[in-house]
Amino acid sequence: MKSNPNTKLILLHPSIHKSSASSHRFFFFFFITFFTLAFTLTLFTTASISNSTTPSLSTATASSLPSSVTTALLHYSSTATINTTTHHMSSSELSLIASTLHNCPSSPCRFLVFGLTHESLLWHSLNIHGYTIFLDESEYLVSSFERNHPEIEAYDIQYTTKVNQMSDLLSIANSHIENECKPVQNLLFSDCKLAINDMPNHIYDLSWDVILIDGPRGYFPDAPGRMAPIFTAGVLARSKKRGRKTHVFVHDFERDVESIFSDEFLCEENLVETVDSLGHFVVEKEEVSDDGKKSGFCKNSTSSSRLSVSLSSGEDDD
Repeated sequence: MKSNPNTKLILLHPSIHKSSASSHRFFFFFFITFFTLAFTLTLFTTASISNSTTPSLSTATASSLPSSVTTALLHYSSTATINTTTHHMSSSELSLIASTLHNCPSSPCRFLVFGLTHESLLWHSLNIHGYTIFLDESEYLVSSFERNHPEIEAYDIQYTTKVNQMSDLLSIANSHIENECKPVQNLLFSDCKLAINDMPNHIYDLSWDVILIDGPRGYFPDAPGRMAPIFTAGVLARSKKRGRKTHVFVHDFERDVESIFSDEFLCEENLVETVDSLGHFVVEKEEVSDDGKKSGFCKNSTSSSRLSVSLSSGEDDD
């Protein structure tokens, strides 16, 4: 076989089309890489922003109002124009009690309230980090209130006194001032006519920082009156085991029962101020002498003479 003398050497060169295809692949790879980097950067940036905003959300949640405060605000907002015939405390009276709770002598603050009233949710909210107990004459009202507000601790009390008995009750208490009705005693075992001894046992064991007397009813002769709560508050303040002072507030202080019995058992020398219809007393703990006796509740009692004047005035009105 003869060889072809005209054999030509064919050199294969990359075609223009193939070079163009490689260029396309390069740009496609570059685009994918750039997109991946951009996506990764976006992902990390989003996570960083999310993490930085999380504390703010947590802070906002932590600083939100407690549910009891929210409930109280809703309650007063919804009843602002309702029950206008109900006797409410004035803003000055509310401010005085609120300030006392804010500057409570001890922490947590222990707040005992006689009477379930329009302001009850407010008292509980203002003492949200303390311990508040409500006492009322109506078993139905206590049950209803606790059912609607399970965070509230309230108990019903059976009063055996009447407003028209105030003179006799005061005379009996004064005649037994050195035994059954003495200023320092365990009320749970007291036989004094003015002592409230059917409260839950733990109420007698606690040292109360603030006591508010805004119940029971006392605006008609057969009403229970607030003679017993005032006497009981005076004994609790003087017999406390922890702390020295107890702030005692008496609402409707302008009425005879509240004014006369406060002078007798909370004492005029302990009256700090009166704001509108609210009397504010600060009663100190008292130590029992070696013989276990004490002369009386107050240094100078003027209640007996005031009571005589009040009764005489009432007879003249009749």
